[in-house]
Amino acid sequence: MGSPKLFSLGIEEEFQIIDPNTRELKSHIQQMLEESGKMVLKEQIKAEMHQSVVETGSEICQDIKEARSEVIKLRTNLAKLAKAQGLVIAASGTHPFSRWEDQRITDHDRYRGVVEEMQQVARANLIFGLHVHVGMDDKETAIQIMNAARYFLPHIFALSTNSPFWKGRNTGFKSYRIKIFDRFPRTGIPDHFNSWGEFESYVNLLIKTGCIDNAKKIWWDIRPHPIYNTLEFRICDVQLTIDETIALAALMQAVVAKLYKLLKQNLGFRLYRRLLINENKWRASRYGLEGKLIDFGKKEEVPVRDLIYELLHFVDDVVDELNSRAEINYIYQMLETGTGARRQLKVWNDNDHDFTKVVDYIVAETNKGLDI
Repeated sequence: MGSPKLFSLGIEEEFQIIDPNTRELKSHIQQMLEESGKMVLKEQIKAEMHQSVVETGSEICQDIKEARSEVIKLRTNLAKLAKAQGLVIAASGTHPFSRWEDQRITDHDRYRGVVEEMQQVARANLIFGLHVHVGMDDKETAIQIMNAARYFLPHIFALSTNSPFWKGRNTGFKSYRIKIFDRFPRTGIPDHFNSWGEFESYVNLLIKTGCIDNAKKIWWDIRPHPIYNTLEFRICDVQLTIDETIALAALMQAVVAKLYKLLKQNLGFRLYRRLLINENKWRASRYGLEGKLIDFGKKEEVPVRDLIYELLHFVDDVVDELNSRAEINYIYQMLETGTGARRQLKVWNDNDHDFTKVVDYIVAETNKGLDI
């Protein structure tokens, strides 16, 4: 990924590999990689623990326009690669009905180690996320911005919810993916840290005591990346459409830029306890945009949409500096049309609870606008 500059972007999307006839997940990543995957996408495509999962990772993008071009390129080439194998790709936080028990684990030392340590928690971790990296100029600043950005994670997460189904059941959650991933250690909303040194001491303690062998096994919803000079947002479900992916990435970038601006002006942002932020994360997972979050300042419940409007107003003064006005404005359309979870549920209800129709919809949305 190289050396990111301040507020540069990197976007990682995890996709489902689908058999278009059965609509089930297909453990086929090794064959895809062998069949010219590395040539088409260089090192931008990689296997994940389950062979029915494929991840793409963008190059460093200097702005959101470049990020859009990268995401379009990666989705297009990946879709073509899948098509050559008689398969399709789909972007949803969980598959509507395939079972983790039926998926093969990738034969790699890293994944064998994870399964050996985590056992069924690892084998059942059949989920698909969106990770967004925002470039930072120094580690100390990254920690301070992470501390403040934690408050906004449930707001962003509510917009991203796209996994209402699990193993052929309506879970009642807008994002069931996050409940599956929460079973892992070192996940969720992190504590705040007083300094980079305090964070580093925490990591070193975990390594010394055999909890982890490196900082990449800290899987928080937001983290300073252990290798790149970035803040990495990890809380979101993978998005159905490119427009949604780019809008969320633009919002995360704007939040970081706004908090950076305040920090450089010696204007602090109130830090809330993880226990409080977790209440809002639960609500976002359960209800998506249809619920309420807690406004901790007012000490009252507020509709999620109202708080997202407030968030958009909060970041407004940095949006034009980032040249992301059009991408941020798409958030308003997302608030009108609803999240991927809401749309999946509508297809399911409109088609007599036929999960194959839901998969067809996910595939269509994932490939919308691609030249394949």
